[in-house]
Amino acid sequence: MEPTAGSAVTETELRNSVKALLPKGKDSQPPDQGYSIGMLRWTLHQKVQNNPAKSLILVQVLVNELEKAEKWDCHKHIIPLLHTLMYAVIQTAYIPDELYKRVYNFCKRLLTFPQPYCTLGLNYTRQTKAERSTPGLMYQRMVISEQRLRNEYHPFHERVFVLADPEVFSGSLAQVVSGDIEASSSGSGRVLSVVDHMCNVVRHSIQAALGKEQCHGGKLAQALKDMGQEVEPYFHEVLATLEQSAEEGGRGEAGALRGRLQQLYNEIVATPDSEPLSRGSLCDSPLPNPGMSFHMWTEDLDIWQVLGKWFRSTVSSSSSSSMEQEDFELGDLASDPTTPRFSVVSTDSGIEKDLPPSADPSPTTTDPASTGASGERCKNEPELPRLKRSKGFKMKPSVNDSLVQMQDTLEDQASFGGGGNGGRIGRTGGTLQRRSGMYTSFCKPQLRHYTARIVALGDDRILGQLAKACYAFRIRETRKLFLTKKVSLQFYYIPVCVDPTPISPVKEKLSKGNPCTLGSYLGMVDPWYDSNIRSLGPVLTNLAKMQQANPKQTKESFVSDVISYYVRVGRQPVHFTIYFVKICFCSTTAQPVEDVFVTNLQVDFPEFQHMAASVKGKQKKNSGEMPGAVVSMNYRKVTLSGRDVDKGLSVMMTGAQISAVPPNEAEDLNCLTLVLNESQTKSKNVKPTIRMCSIKIRTLERKSFSVTLDKDSRRRFRDVQSVEISPCLDPGYSLHKSMDSILNLGEEKDAGLSKYMSKGLSLPINTFAGIIN
Repeated sequence: MEPTAGSAVTETELRNSVKALLPKGKDSQPPDQGYSIGMLRWTLHQKVQNNPAKSLILVQVLVNELEKAEKWDCHKHIIPLLHTLMYAVIQTAYIPDELYKRVYNFCKRLLTFPQPYCTLGLNYTRQTKAERSTPGLMYQRMVISEQRLRNEYHPFHERVFVLADPEVFSGSLAQVVSGDIEASSSGSGRVLSVVDHMCNVVRHSIQAALGKEQCHGGKLAQALKDMGQEVEPYFHEVLATLEQSAEEGGRGEAGALRGRLQQLYNEIVATPDSEPLSRGSLCDSPLPNPGMSFHMWTEDLDIWQVLGKWFRSTVSSSSSSSMEQEDFELGDLASDPTTPRFSVVSTDSGIEKDLPPSADPSPTTTDPASTGASGERCKNEPELPRLKRSKGFKMKPSVNDSLVQMQDTLEDQASFGGGGNGGRIGRTGGTLQRRSGMYTSFCKPQLRHYTARIVALGDDRILGQLAKACYAFRIRETRKLFLTKKVSLQFYYIPVCVDPTPISPVKEKLSKGNPCTLGSYLGMVDPWYDSNIRSLGPVLTNLAKMQQANPKQTKESFVSDVISYYVRVGRQPVHFTIYFVKICFCSTTAQPVEDVFVTNLQVDFPEFQHMAASVKGKQKKNSGEMPGAVVSMNYRKVTLSGRDVDKGLSVMMTGAQISAVPPNEAEDLNCLTLVLNESQTKSKNVKPTIRMCSIKIRTLERKSFSVTLDKDSRRRFRDVQSVEISPCLDPGYSLHKSMDSILNLGEEKDAGLSKYMSKGLSLPINTFAGIIN
């Protein structure tokens, strides 16, 4: 494309906007500079998405900046530029083949880079290759899966579930998010219908293949609009043409795709008295936001129920999934996973003749006194109740169910070595750092046609609820596998707190008072997540204040646009270990409680809290002691060599903080960190900070303590005598292990594929790049 005076001005403007997104040096970066990048990125995409010419220039600018970053070995600029580039490629109406080639060659060169650049390079190399051979393929598939368009060629469906913490989202803040999400399904002031989405797919696919030299975008858009419902046959024809070209992978006849789309363009645009225009400006086809639903995470909300209802409604509206609809029973939604199942042993032979006289007679037995000449029961006599037996349930899972559970728990041997984790639950062999990025298993991953993207809004408390829901979900699916075989779960997290005071994750440690410790950690390991997602919390608060000041002000779908960008581009998960907690109470009548947490566990002795505050300032230097209770701690100490050591000690304390999130980048270990609330001046053998993978705390006096999980007052347990913490065992591994033990006559040693499986259950939170070392 030859540059003109107008395009030169636009290119300079876009280049300045792109450079504003790039991270600066630590010394020159203002403290709040990172918190405006998310708004700048959104403004940049809004500026070009309705102008095909600007969108193409943006792609050229981004490719130039990427090649410059590679030349000058500036790796910190690659990920922001690469994600911005690929998001622009999807929405650009037409890209020349020469520009596609430059994008493909750059992504292919990223394969020689370290993690996570090589992983992103591999994903985007595949996408660019498919898009180059079949232009418009990514846009078409994204719209079809996100908008639930019926078809026979791409049977994939996606849905975004936004779950907000009612403790954080109340009043105007909840109205801002819910109103924004409700308005995200509309475009140009009206709700987009299925016909509108079909027209967008047809228009974008034809323009992406033909370009402005062989297509007139304005006339094509008007012709599709005038067709109305008659556009559906053309939509299916375009879909079939692109999917066939994608299956051939560019190996088919050259020009076959463009030739067929040229014929469809002539049929759509041509009129009986005129020929179709073969040259003209292109028309924009904005990418609509995916289907979203907003939910307040109350006690009545059940993720399994929400996903099950969505899956059932999607299957019932799809003509190509009748087999899956038959497998789904209404009883699956009504059953409660927490209800215990009792096994009843039958004492009779099962033959009705052998039933005792007190048993209900069967209607099949014939009594001459109660039947007429025809052998039928008299109408006046009531029919006796029929003998009923409860349905049995399958105890031993099938081989397919076991393989599905294994596929979700197999580790990446290329990244962590072939020895598995050596029997250590929740620990990876070879490193203590948490896992990040996608991994490939030995078995071919099962293709799931349904993807549920769960976005959690809130602080550490909602992450605790999410971890608890994931654990219950896995237990339920282990008992009766259903959604795991059909629905892929993807988790996303947007940290939002009541007091959105920005805390720099680079210069400051993750403080004890920080309500969003996990969000601060993700911002520390992924700067692009910190700029676009972690900075969204203060923006939401400002939007709520603006709406209160001016309720009639026109609102733009900023929140839903950012969520859409996050779920579409953020595909690299960071795995956080879920820890299992067993709490025993002082009362002999109280049953032990089992729960899980993912960020923090707090131990407090309420009776010593006010005493510690008053005595601490008056404490003598030599003989004074802090008040507290004596407890015993048995823990497994973590070492860098992987040879964990069991230790035990007794200590006097008023409380302790057990954190599962690393305090800073230098101590990024996948373990628990125990910090006592006060410094032990007299006990020299007791360190104030202990790193372990499991621990049991028990009070030695007649004093009870309280336990709070994930800083959530709703999950506070009082009158506690002991608490035991260990990495949560994956129910899928437990199922395979029990079956393997039966086949190996009760042997406890891992054998076969079980020794390669991850024993611990983790919570994967998707980011843009995972962990950048």
